[in-house]
Amino acid sequence: MSGIIEFDRVSKNFPGASRPAVDEVSLDVQEGHLVVLLGPSGCGKTTLMKMVNRLYEPTSGEIRVGGTEIHRLKVTELRRKIGYVIQQVGLFPHMRINKNVGIVPKMLGWDKNRIEKRVDELLELVGLPPEEYRQRFPGQLSGGQQQRVGLARALAADPSIMLMDEPFAAIDNITRTRLQDELVRIQRTVRKTILFVTHDVEEAIKLADEIVIMESGRVIQYDSPLNILTHPANEFVARLSGAHDVLRRLSLQTVGSVMLPLGDNFRNFQQVTQDTDLRDALAQLLSSQQEELTVVDGQSQPVGRLTLELLRQQTKPAEVSATTPVPAEG
Repeated sequence: MSGIIEFDRVSKNFPGASRPAVDEVSLDVQEGHLVVLLGPSGCGKTTLMKMVNRLYEPTSGEIRVGGTEIHRLKVTELRRKIGYVIQQVGLFPHMRINKNVGIVPKMLGWDKNRIEKRVDELLELVGLPPEEYRQRFPGQLSGGQQQRVGLARALAADPSIMLMDEPFAAIDNITRTRLQDELVRIQRTVRKTILFVTHDVEEAIKLADEIVIMESGRVIQYDSPLNILTHPANEFVARLSGAHDVLRRLSLQTVGSVMLPLGDNFRNFQQVTQDTDLRDALAQLLSSQQEELTVVDGQSQPVGRLTLELLRQQTKPAEVSATTPVPAEG
């Protein structure tokens, strides 16, 4: 199945460089998925992303957006289809927040009432009450608040695709965590197709539907966070992703995905919900000093069991592939 963004043997060579910044990359990004490009500095992740909206031009290969090769569209038309959020938010300091958010809809010819309605809707979505924030200037906001406005501006024309280039990297850890939580919440609401560049493994694991791991311009593995942690393509992927970190792997699995049936000799122990991750469930089990936990559904009805032995089985070492497989698409 073709994705909404398709990279077909895409390469990028910069003049004077000893090797391609991006080297023969082929992968598909499925509609509505948040895909993180992850890797060390200089691996090509930002270059790959910037070719989607033609901030960089590919040296060879094709990139298709919605089935159309990007060079068949005018640059302005292409970029209006794609929201773009960067580390340096780039708000216009002399314009109030409502004008900053509404700038692209205004360029597209939306009428004033439609723009105002959209601005208020988006400020609510990113957690900035419009009656409090729409008339402020960027300099009156914190760094985290400015980043929220930047996200609102990128969403203003309702693009199907979002590009996010380390958008939270320059923000303190507490604010960064809040913005990550906010992005997860927003993505559940609007389901955009998002390419998100980061060098932070914890951020990638928290946000991604799939992760693209890159090294020296090439894609080494393209898979779900859980599969990358449990079946890394090689030792480089295992080290980069922290695949040998048992607690990190447990945080990606829910109790409901591994629980045992109740059985005929069911006894009621301390309860844990199906959607609790295994890392938190382990902490609860150890602190309860009981031999198992009773798993309950949203109505607090028992639906399964979680034992220490079962958790131990989930902590077996990651299986590092002997050779690097061809990256999966989709």
